[in-house]
Order: sequence, then structure tokens, then C-alpha cells
Amino acid sequence: MSVSQGMTSSRPYLIRALYDWIVDNGLTPYLLVDAEHAELQAPLEYVENGRLVLNISPRAVRDLDLGMEAVFFNGRFGGEPRDVWVPTPAVSAIYARENGQGMLFSDSDDAPPPPGGGPSDGEGKGDNDSRPHLRVVK
Repeated sequence: MSVSQGMTSSRPYLIRALYDWIVDNGLTPYLLVDAEHAELQAPLEYVENGRLVLNISPRAVRDLDLGMEAVFFNGRFGGEPRDVWVPTPAVSAIYARENGQGMLFSDSDDAPPPPGGGPSDGEGKGDNDSRPHLRVVK
């Protein structure tokens, strides 16, 4: 059995870590969201080009929950409080508004690895082995 089989998505962990990093540095965390995701519950009147940008800073939202399945919070849009539910796969990026530093996610980030472990699965470990190599550094 491959180590990656049965593993959960890394995206919610990365979202939480980057959120903490951005806030700890006194910056404003923004989410870039795929507004065409079927399960998205957000103020779609603010969508531009199929994307929604959400300020999730502690000053802008209440009850923020960066969960495994979704990002949930209550925010004000046009002065009206609204609950927002963003499925984790709909999060395209998390970044700091002030400098753009953060992470852009691709649709394949959570895809399982190809079966067989790649081109050098047990034999022919030559220069064309494209798997990452890890080694213990002492």
C-alpha cells in the first residue's frame, strides 16, 4: 500500500497555516474562491470573472472556522451580516492583501497519485527517475 493512499487533503492544513502566518505578520488574509463551485454559499453578487475575493481577517469576520471540509464565517456585505460557507476545494488561493504572498492551489493538488508509483516503480532507477528524493541529513 502506498503511503499516500487514504491520506486526507493537505489543502485545509495549508489554508490554516497560511492564515496564521499572514495574521501573525500583521497582514490581511484574503481567499480567492472559485465562485462556480456547486456547494458555495456566499454573496454571489460580488463575483467577478467566476471568482470571489473574501477578506477573512479577524477584524472583518466573526466565527471563522477553517475546517477540514469548508471555511465558514459570518461577514458583512453591503452592511448586511451574511453567513459564508466555502467548500475547501473551492479555495483557489490564500494570500496577504498587502503584498500578495501566499499560496495558489491547483485543481490537481488533492488528486491521488497515479497508480504504480511512477515510471521507475522498482526497476530502472536511472537519471530519468522523476520522483522526489529524500535523504536523512545529520
